[in-house]
Amino acid sequence: MSTNRDDVREFLVSRRARVRPDQVGLPTGPNRRVAGLRRGEVAMLADVSVEYYSRVERGALAGVSDGVLHAIAGALLLDDAERDHLFDLARAANTSPVRARRRSPMPTVLRPSLQFALDSFTGIAFVRNDRLDLLGTNTLGRALYAELYADEDRPNLARATFLRREWADRFHPAWDLAADQTVAILRTAAGHDPYDRDLQDLVGELSTRSPEFRAKWGQHDVRRHATGEKHFVHPDVGPLHLYFEGSRLMSDPSLSFLVYTAEPGSPTADALRLLGSIATTDHRPAPARG
Repeated sequence: MSTNRDDVREFLVSRRARVRPDQVGLPTGPNRRVAGLRRGEVAMLADVSVEYYSRVERGALAGVSDGVLHAIAGALLLDDAERDHLFDLARAANTSPVRARRRSPMPTVLRPSLQFALDSFTGIAFVRNDRLDLLGTNTLGRALYAELYADEDRPNLARATFLRREWADRFHPAWDLAADQTVAILRTAAGHDPYDRDLQDLVGELSTRSPEFRAKWGQHDVRRHATGEKHFVHPDVGPLHLYFEGSRLMSDPSLSFLVYTAEPGSPTADALRLLGSIATTDHRPAPARG
């Protein structure tokens, strides 16, 4: 796995290369030799010395003030997820590995009360951790991912997306977009908790076994996954155009509670009713919980 300094350097260099001079009010010209901004231009926009910014970009985030981090984020036009990621990297740089490893491990099972909450939803509902392990679903959620649950009790959506390509290519009509989002979620999680051994092992496995994952991981993209749209193709009911809302659990911020719904009266709403009917008449044993 890469070090914190490596992650800081590669993240900042990749963001700097993405910003065009005209986006930040700087002149453009035919003689520019770098993609995006020069280090000196970022330093000027952030109101720090070139030497100081160069040191930061080399990975030295320890001791950098919040004010400077905000200024650098503004100069690089970081969105909210990228800004949070930069602050996560800074927090990791200022936290000793011994102290960081004392954090509670990421949960791998659900409390019964969370399962009760999932079962109360009529739409698709599930809880996952930041490694994208499906820790629990309601009946409709289990039906959505029935092919994954047929093989394991606690599927991992990242592993399925990159290592079960026959399934993933059928299930995701826009596989590349789904893969980008998957990697961005894992990259965000790695920035927030760089000492999660299971997450490191997952990233290492995917990097070794999937060149597509390896290339996308190197792009250092991050994202929030709170609301939006999803498009799937289910083997039993066909195309699904879903809207999702997600939130972090106050009792454990490393867990996300997500709900997928369909527009009332839409073909997807009809498809979900059919999927629910299939799920309630399917007498195969459900996977063990906990």
